[in-house]
Amino acid sequence: MTLAERQGLLRQLKLDYSLILIDYFTTDKTLKDKIDKFINTIFYANIPVPQIIEIHMEVIEDFSNQLKLEGRSNETLLDYRLTLIDILAHLCEVYRSSISK
Repeated sequence: MTLAERQGLLRQLKLDYSLILIDYFTTDKTLKDKIDKFINTIFYANIPVPQIIEIHMEVIEDFSNQLKLEGRSNETLLDYRLTLIDILAHLCEVYRSSISK
């Protein structure tokens, strides 16, 4: 993968992750599919875990800045650590499954 392709992929992953975060605490029935697609992309692109955490931190920072501009508290963003834990747990399961095959 070229540098430009990788940067484009990382931008797309950040956008996809933002959408996952927005829908995470809702009753969106497509959330599981979004998470599965995100995990598969990460797995097959061989994106390292620190990069995933960096994406999470960047998206949370963007959300925090938006909340500050709106004059609202960003305290609820702490709950979104659960999303990161969920994503990493799913990724671990994909790795575990791929090793056992």
